[in-house]
Amino acid sequence: MSDVHFERIALIGIGLIGSSIARDVKQLGLAKHVVVSTRSEDTLTRAEELELGTEYTVSAADAVRDADLVIVSVPVGASEAVAKQIAGSLKPGAIVTDVGSTKASVIAQMAPHMPDNVHFIPGHPLAGTEKSGPDAGFAGLFRDRWCIFTPLPDTDTAALDRLKAFWIALGSRVDDMDPEHHDKVLAIVSHLPHIIAYNIVGTADDLETVTESEVIKYSASGFRDFTRLAASDPTMWRDICLHNKDAILEMLARFSEDLAYLQRAIRWGEGDKLFELFTRTRAIRRSIVQAGQDVDAPDFGRHALETKK
Repeated sequence: MSDVHFERIALIGIGLIGSSIARDVKQLGLAKHVVVSTRSEDTLTRAEELELGTEYTVSAADAVRDADLVIVSVPVGASEAVAKQIAGSLKPGAIVTDVGSTKASVIAQMAPHMPDNVHFIPGHPLAGTEKSGPDAGFAGLFRDRWCIFTPLPDTDTAALDRLKAFWIALGSRVDDMDPEHHDKVLAIVSHLPHIIAYNIVGTADDLETVTESEVIKYSASGFRDFTRLAASDPTMWRDICLHNKDAILEMLARFSEDLAYLQRAIRWGEGDKLFELFTRTRAIRRSIVQAGQDVDAPDFGRHALETKK
C-alpha cells in the first residue's frame, strides 16, 4: 500500500470522473489529504456538502501546492488553460496526470507547460456514464475497467509504476499505448458511437410531428439506448470532436462506406449479406461479455451493475 498511498492528492475538476476518484480514495484510504478544485463556486460547495475532499478551492494553482499527485479531470479543450494555471505551483517530483478521452491533443496542450522536475503521465480511464457533475460519481466506477496510459518517451518508470498501482487500487486494469493509436482506437469504440447516437436522436427531434407523439411514446430499447449516449455532457463531447477530429473523420468515412454497403444489401434484398453481417456483429457482443466489459443480463446488465454499486 505504500506505493499506492499519497500524502496529498489534488483533483482539478470534480465531475463524474473526479468525484468517483474522490469517493474511491476516501473509501480505500489512498490519501491523507484530498484537495478539490473547480471554477464554479456552486459546484465546489456541492462537492464540500458531499464531503468529497478535505480541502476546497476555486484556485487550481492553490490546489496543487504540495500535492504528490495531481489529477486533471476537465473537458479536453480546457487542458492547456489548466496546465498554465498550475505549472508554477507544482511540487518537484509530483505526478501530474489527466483523464481525457483524447491523448495527442492533451499532450500537445499540457506538456509544453509542465516543469522538468515533475512527472507528466497522460492517462484515460475507460469508464463513465451519461451523467455529469459531483453527484454523478460513485465508488467502484473504475472496477474491472481499463485505464490506458500514454507515457512520454522520457517518462520515469518508477513514477509510471506508482500511478499504475494507484489505478489498480481503484479496481482498474492498466495498459500503455501510443497517443495517436489511443486516439484512433477510442474514435471507433467510444467517439463514433456517441456521434451516431447524437445524430440519430437529432434526426428524431427534427421529425417534430412524429417526435411529439410516436417516437417518444413508443421508444423501444434501441432508441432508448441511443438517447442514453446522447444525454452525455455536451461540453465534453464538443471538445472530443474538435480535439480528435482526424481520427473521428477517418472512422466516420469508414462507417459511411459500410453503411452504403448495408443500404445496397437492403435495397436489393440480399438476405445472405445481411445475415452474415448480423451474425458477425452478434459475435462481437459475446466477445465483450467474455472479456468482462459487460455482463450477459437483461437490459444490458444495468440492473446487475446497479447492484454492484
